[in-house]
Amino acid sequence: MTDVPIGDLRPLLAVLVSFVAAFFIVASYRSPNVREGWTIAAALAKFGIVASMLPAVLDGAVFEWSLGAFLPGGIEFVLRADALGMLFAFLASGLWIITSFYSIGYMRGNDETNQTRYFAAFAVSLSATMGIAFAGNLVTIFVFYELLSIATYPLVAHDETAEARSAGRKYLAYTMFGGGVFVLAGTALVYLIAGNVTFTAGGIEELATADPGLAMLAFFLLAIGFGVKAGIMPLHQWLPEAMVAPTPVSGLLHAVAVVKSGAFGVSRVVLDVFGPELVFDLSLPLGFSAGLVLSTIGAITLTAASFIALRKDHLKQRLAYSTVSQLSYIILGLGLFGWYGLVGALLHIPAHAFMKLTLFFCAGNIHVSTHTDYISEMAGIGKRMPLTMGAFTVASLGMAGIPLLAGFVSKYYMLIGGIRMGMELTPIAYYLVGALLLSGVLNIAYFWPVIYTAFFEAEDAHDAKPLVDFRMGGESRSTLPATDGGRAADDAATDGGTPEDEDADDPDGGDDAGDGAGADEVDEVVERAGSDDEASEGDHDAGVPDDSDIPDAEMDDLPTDEEGVVRPDFDTSERDFSEPAERVDTGDYAVDSRPSDVDVPFGVGRSGDAESAEGSVDESDDGHDDYETDHGHDDHESGHDDHESGHDDHESGHDDHESGHDDHETDHGHHGGPPPGGWERIDGVAALLGRESTWFMLGPILTAMCLAVLLGVIPYEMGFLDLIELIVDTRLPEEVMRP
Repeated sequence: MTDVPIGDLRPLLAVLVSFVAAFFIVASYRSPNVREGWTIAAALAKFGIVASMLPAVLDGAVFEWSLGAFLPGGIEFVLRADALGMLFAFLASGLWIITSFYSIGYMRGNDETNQTRYFAAFAVSLSATMGIAFAGNLVTIFVFYELLSIATYPLVAHDETAEARSAGRKYLAYTMFGGGVFVLAGTALVYLIAGNVTFTAGGIEELATADPGLAMLAFFLLAIGFGVKAGIMPLHQWLPEAMVAPTPVSGLLHAVAVVKSGAFGVSRVVLDVFGPELVFDLSLPLGFSAGLVLSTIGAITLTAASFIALRKDHLKQRLAYSTVSQLSYIILGLGLFGWYGLVGALLHIPAHAFMKLTLFFCAGNIHVSTHTDYISEMAGIGKRMPLTMGAFTVASLGMAGIPLLAGFVSKYYMLIGGIRMGMELTPIAYYLVGALLLSGVLNIAYFWPVIYTAFFEAEDAHDAKPLVDFRMGGESRSTLPATDGGRAADDAATDGGTPEDEDADDPDGGDDAGDGAGADEVDEVVERAGSDDEASEGDHDAGVPDDSDIPDAEMDDLPTDEEGVVRPDFDTSERDFSEPAERVDTGDYAVDSRPSDVDVPFGVGRSGDAESAEGSVDESDDGHDDYETDHGHDDHESGHDDHESGHDDHESGHDDHESGHDDHETDHGHHGGPPPGGWERIDGVAALLGRESTWFMLGPILTAMCLAVLLGVIPYEMGFLDLIELIVDTRLPEEVMRP
């Protein structure tokens, strides 16, 4: 098969369709249903354009559109849809459809602010992603690489809190001013030594005869520059901090666009700039080649990130470090010189996308439905969200490499590739195989606690042993909040506690005895005073003791505030281990700090009188009362005195919205963990009928999970493995072709 260049506008249209849609999204800000209709229409159109090129590309064709030379030296701004670009574009455009539906359910269900800006930025981000996929040379991919960083910044900083803004600044510093500078320097060096920056299957020929030192420098400049977005250590810090963004953004960052664009960029450098053979031949001391150094960086990253993930109690933080680990599989596989290793690396791009998108979607659904973000607060949540946690379990097993799931197929190819490379070329590859096996065990170690906590623990007897965050041996406690706002342990000690319990709380014992004697003395004095009052009201002072007779009665000894009112001091220097430790990860979301932008006094579908909403002019532009979800967003209050909600049973003191199920406990009256009485049990049939969550969220979760299963069972029928084999066959020399 040979590449047949075909002049066609479809690569350009695939880039422009969502960029143009962004303007229509902004123009439709008064009508959220129309706005989100543009989002869905653009996603479907983009996928249709990309899919229409797939059959010809599988036959060896290349679709190309060029703006012509725009830099000295004949460097063109060119878009080219070849097999490697089609792999990334087909994946990203397809997943954008799923993510768009999920975004509607999440953003409305969580009453997020600035939803119009969110959908517009999302559309521009997908345009930049298509540009990266179809870029025909290093200069073009650099332009879209930087555009993607700019477009995704508003998504990372969406909540507009200090933490979100800080995460956004770090994201730009790492990816745009860090990774972008490295990519630009590497591009300039490649042009200097080769006079050509056009992607060529198997590598640019001039680089093979160039100075090895300069070629090595150019390779690592490009690999590190693109690797920043892929989260390689120690350039990964932006990625966990970006988890402050809404969960669909996390899915975009980790599964669809950003980190995948970094891994795709490294793939372009290895396969189409230097070529796999030259990457293996560029020698370094101690028997290492450029490819083995790249694989070693990937092996160190995937192992270290897995250990860090073990200690993260915040679910999205744990998934973030899981992404750092899983993306390193792709980096490791690209350094394995051979057919199996490269096939496994490229197959892990869609495999990881399906599995990680499922996991993040599940985390977002848990937050919207229960406001629970910490694993230690999820005891028994499996009975409340059986479909969500079931999908989470399937995706977790796939990430660990369990057979019949997508992760197993890609990791199997990489294991075979590492073993064959160790047998035929260098024994160093065996260490890489060991890192792959160790990482699989660690994947189970940090995903199993989530599954165990959700399905095999009860709220009233939660044992935190699976979480490394807690003391060795675990701590047995209840995650149920006390209904009176106090602590269950305190209630037991004061109301029904035994002397043994009290002695256990106070090892010295003496203080307890003194306190008991003092309490009895006070009771006796008060009882005597009451009896004297009943006997003789005239002799008022006869039976009333002096203040000095009552222990601790002097006001000077009691804690008072600035107004002289007695305020008991409940501060204690000792931690009560019946309660969780103080959190470091705040898990702030927009819904926790500000009202929704759904109240707008105008727009299509807005119910209610305009006069009743005049005080809400400052609210943002998202009114959607004509859109009914299972979360009843119409019953939250705007916070203005002149705006009536129309729901007599709604309490204005709650920032959290109510779910709107008539027969379902909402769990939203608190922030995290089970409500008083424990999670409500929802069986499978009721969950399928929509009692667990809105289908705008459940549908994408189950779809992504099914894609992960199908890729593990029928990878050829899905088209990905055929496409990947075509890519590898056209980029390896004949002696290392398919076995």
